[in-house]
Amino acid sequence: MIMSRTTRDGMESQPTTSSTEWSQVCRHFEFQKILLATNNFDESLVVGQGGFGKVYKGNIMNGSNVVVAAIKRLDSMSAQGAIEFWAEVEMLSKLRHCHLVSLIGYCNYKKEMILIYEYMPNGTLEDHLHKLRTHLSWIQRLKICIGAARGLDYLHTGTGIEFGVIHRDVKSSNILLHESWAAKISDFGLSRIGPTNKPSTYVNTLVKGTFGYLDPNYFFTGRLTRKSDVYAFGVVLLEVLCRKRAVDTSLDEEQWGLVTWAQDSIKEGNLKDIIDPDIRDQISTRCLKEFVRIVERCFLGNPKQRPTMSEVVVSLDSVLTLQEKINSSLHDAGRTIFGRMLDMFPFPSNGETSAHGVAIDNKCFTSPTSLKMFKFLDLQRATRNFTQDLLLGRDGFGDMFLGWVDKNTFGLSEGAGIVVAVKRYNQDRPEWQKVVTVLSRLTHPNIISLLGYSNDKEGECLVVYEYMQNQNLDHFLFGGKILESHARDVSKQRSWGARLKIMIGVACGLAYLHSSEDEVIHRDVNTYNILLDQDFNAKLGGFELSRFGPEIQKTYVSTHFMGTLAYVDPWCRGNGHAKSDIYSFGIIMLETLTGKHALNMKRSTFELLADKSELKKLMDPRLEGNYPLEEAFQCAVLALKCIAMDREDRPSSEEVLRILEQIYVNK
Repeated sequence: MIMSRTTRDGMESQPTTSSTEWSQVCRHFEFQKILLATNNFDESLVVGQGGFGKVYKGNIMNGSNVVVAAIKRLDSMSAQGAIEFWAEVEMLSKLRHCHLVSLIGYCNYKKEMILIYEYMPNGTLEDHLHKLRTHLSWIQRLKICIGAARGLDYLHTGTGIEFGVIHRDVKSSNILLHESWAAKISDFGLSRIGPTNKPSTYVNTLVKGTFGYLDPNYFFTGRLTRKSDVYAFGVVLLEVLCRKRAVDTSLDEEQWGLVTWAQDSIKEGNLKDIIDPDIRDQISTRCLKEFVRIVERCFLGNPKQRPTMSEVVVSLDSVLTLQEKINSSLHDAGRTIFGRMLDMFPFPSNGETSAHGVAIDNKCFTSPTSLKMFKFLDLQRATRNFTQDLLLGRDGFGDMFLGWVDKNTFGLSEGAGIVVAVKRYNQDRPEWQKVVTVLSRLTHPNIISLLGYSNDKEGECLVVYEYMQNQNLDHFLFGGKILESHARDVSKQRSWGARLKIMIGVACGLAYLHSSEDEVIHRDVNTYNILLDQDFNAKLGGFELSRFGPEIQKTYVSTHFMGTLAYVDPWCRGNGHAKSDIYSFGIIMLETLTGKHALNMKRSTFELLADKSELKKLMDPRLEGNYPLEEAFQCAVLALKCIAMDREDRPSSEEVLRILEQIYVNK
């Protein structure tokens, strides 16, 4: 046990310990060195803050090297006092593991208690799940969970046969992320040491921890075991899957607690509804079931029946292996288009799209002679009986599957040939007729190509599209990695030039729709429905809500509320109008400029883009300033015109295209 001793002159106290000389691996820093490293605790260097105090980023001398460090200054008013301070110093001085945060040293001077850690540039898991809303892929999340689980497993069983460590405050804010996204367990102020050779051993202690992660058994009995950490880690796993906080008082009272809400949803058969929409299409059904089974075991009422952290690590590893195997099989399957390998990315599905409204403008559906009529059995075989492993996406109209057809005959081709996207519409959805009717009459390089359809089996309606290798604009702007198989620099793919090219492509597609003989009003223009081919050419998709405009007076078509939140024209929510498509396009332009979801920005913020000095602050930081300011400014001005509240003040799609092309020509 560590004791703290204060000298008579009130200067720096030195800890004493009856254990091994841990101070050899944990350096004591003078307070003046801390002041120098933090520029006298400059507020601009604060990278974190909590009930304990503040964390500063600073450069500090560690031996002969200058290292970047996270310097945690405990607030004198904090509930965490000297006991927790010395507990963490002792704990981290004895423990070394790649999934535990490393303690560089400490400083205690008068009332100052300061801990110096290795700096973790990617912050906490909580930051990325709930604050920054970072688009973490399912594979990425699994790897983070496995890293954290390995760290806890080491604490419980890997520190030696004499003792083990119970963390007692496992939560997403205590899981730090290295620049490589490796997870590391942190904050050992509440940790306790107990024997590891007796699984049932517990420690009687005052209940401490964080509400929402507390093991109910520990809360009611005061008996702390390693299985209390397992319960808390189960909550973290749910956070990762659902992207919901452990406790959220902004929701209805019955939904405050994540665990109860998730358990109730699972019992009601709504398992897929609890998944974060960002990763819903990335999880195979088998992996989802295995992952949830792990979570449910962590929450078992009898702690002895819960898995050990070693078991959790093994189970999560198996889920990751299975998911990577499924992903790899999809990658290997699509290999014969133009003799090249293709990465299998989901065809976009928009979970927010309204599933209401009539599909075909009361016109009778007639079979277009220009399209191939597939047999249901052929498409069933091409998609391997609509296996969930080939499920690409889902929306309110149906499910999208990966399939293969012969590149010459469009006939059945199992696992070879042209890769296509096959949409299987829900039995009560008539929208497939609208898609076939509209797209069969449209041919344009910036409109998704319809290859054919099938309705020869009663109750089954399927539509076959060309496959888009680079998914959609939403993934381009907000998602993870761009296709690595193209061997291009990612920064170039997301460059200003690439963005301008995409905006021109969308404008070109809209101009074609609005100026066609029948005038097509899309009514659901959003980043999900802007598809990107292998060369990042933009194509409009998602025509389930589209309508033909009036043949004579091209004004509006009365209908129910249609579209996707944040992109819907507020002036005429109940109408379909070409200028409503322009409003949606204006929102997309603003998202393309700023790199931010429209839902996360106020209209007043968007309007600041009309000021060049403010524009520079709001532009997507991933562009790193590599864009002509004048071009960006002209695009911002155009976007603001597109979202004008008065519909008559908005430009036509032809005007939008002309302005964008002029900007591009003047590059």
